[in-house]
Amino acid sequence: ALSLATDFYSEEFAGSSVPAAEHSTITTWGKEREAAAMRNVLEMFPSGPVSCVSDSYDVMRACERYWGTELRSMVEQRDGVLLVRPDSGRLPDIVLEVLARLAGKFGHTETATGHKLLPACIRVLQGDGIDARSLSMILQAMQDAGWAAENLVFGSGGALLQKL
Repeated sequence: ALSLATDFYSEEFAGSSVPAAEHSTITTWGKEREAAAMRNVLEMFPSGPVSCVSDSYDVMRACERYWGTELRSMVEQRDGVLLVRPDSGRLPDIVLEVLARLAGKFGHTETATGHKLLPACIRVLQGDGIDARSLSMILQAMQDAGWAAENLVFGSGGALLQKL
């Protein structure tokens, strides 16, 4: 699709993607081995950005127990950023809660404008439910809660195709 967009619109950079774990790549390991599946993602992609869906069973457990405890040193030592993908939950609440849980485990600093910023090794990717309205709503909620926009990457979930 990117090749087609590049050729059709004569664009050098029509879009990009990163290695990403989807629900099927996590759930095939089973609930009891979810952390092992996430560890595998980090091992398979030791550098560069990588996205991992984290709500296959319980996104808050994934943030606190897996990413923030069991796999924390791997996340912090990677040569790249881990994009934690909540992929479900009520917007913007799920984004704010995931940010808070990750900050509780990884800490945060403040930007020059006084907004909270997670360490460079970890960010949040929200793709589910994203459209022009929800994007603005999420960014406003983050600003109101004191979070820097730099903490979040937006994707376009499959539902967006239904709105074209």
